[in-house]
Amino acid sequence: MKNKISILLAALAIVLGAISCDDDDNYLPKPRGYFRIDLPEKAYAKVDTIERYSFECPQYALITHDPYSPDEKNWVNIEMPDFKGSIHLTHKSVDGNLGEYLEDVHTMVTKHLQKANGVRDSLIVNEEHDVYGLFIEMDGKGVATPMQFYLTDSTRNFVRGALYFNFQPNNDSMQPVINFIRADIDHLIETFEWK
Repeated sequence: MKNKISILLAALAIVLGAISCDDDDNYLPKPRGYFRIDLPEKAYAKVDTIERYSFECPQYALITHDPYSPDEKNWVNIEMPDFKGSIHLTHKSVDGNLGEYLEDVHTMVTKHLQKANGVRDSLIVNEEHDVYGLFIEMDGKGVATPMQFYLTDSTRNFVRGALYFNFQPNNDSMQPVINFIRADIDHLIETFEWK
């Protein structure tokens, strides 16, 4: 009796093995994986070397002046070499032309809407430091700049900021980095002050 059960189990194992190994049509490849991204600890330092404004930025970042606009001393890039990205900050003086600057922001956002799946914006109001603006976040796989913002005191200063990566974006795989940088941009805005 034991021999018959052993033979039956062996035969069943052979049949099941043959059936499961023979069907190549049901093969499912593993999903595409992405490289692990190590995110640095959050630590900030005050940037007080710009003539018209100051803010705190992450210590893992480098502040450089915009190489394409050497005469603009208040235009800086917050370089993030580990992420191959940067936040571009441009400053303009307001002299009755705030509407033009706001229209420029609208135009820049509109250029990216073709690739965006969704757009969210939120008001920025810091009455203590006279900082007002708008934060714009765009979702989508190929959006070149997932975050843009502007800050103004409405009478003298206007700063526009935008996050860019130095490669063709795949924001699905970059989402952990984008979320990480979002917290840094929020901190920049919270600590922003006019001089």
